[in-house]
Amino acid sequence: MKWHDFLTLITDEPVFSSALFRIWNISAQQTKQQLVRWIKAGKIIQLRRGVYMLAEPYRKKNPHPFLIANRLKRASYISLQSALAYYGMIPEYVPMVTSITTGRPEHLHTKAGEFLYKHVKLFLFKDFHKIEISPAQFAFIATPEKALLDLLYLTPGSDTASYTKELRLQNSDTINLNRLLEIACSSKSTKLICAVKRIAKLVKREELKGL
Repeated sequence: MKWHDFLTLITDEPVFSSALFRIWNISAQQTKQQLVRWIKAGKIIQLRRGVYMLAEPYRKKNPHPFLIANRLKRASYISLQSALAYYGMIPEYVPMVTSITTGRPEHLHTKAGEFLYKHVKLFLFKDFHKIEISPAQFAFIATPEKALLDLLYLTPGSDTASYTKELRLQNSDTINLNRLLEIACSSKSTKLICAVKRIAKLVKREELKGL
């Protein structure tokens, strides 16, 4: 396949999988050879095995980091600090994109940035939705409640009073406390339920201060 034809077929998709070539009935060997040539020519960038990004001169738009995270690991959604920062719930700058997966945990260092994937059991892989994160770019991201719960679930000592204070939650009106407790109870995790109850008390105290 010629480069011009490829760009025409891929339209405005900046991140793609080698599986895309199956649509055009190109053999695995031909696909591998073609991708290697384009990488050497500086036309595409390999992010990980089977996942590529168009080099900057050929992109119609720059891919959002959340989109890249989803593509690097298909069975995943944005959560933890990245999602909380996206919703304006924590003040800290997040240097890498954090995600949840049912697959093995990974910390990927790519030419597009750093991506961290934390593992949870299948029954906890829920409460995320697909949203438009930038014009015509979509990604799966946890709800505000689930992003917080994922962080609490994966952080040792998150059910202590000191951790609740250190969390420094802001814009707490973003959280649906009833839904937060509902998801925590469904997890059947004593630690998580305890942590949520502490946070609920803190949020309610803050709300009373604002009256």
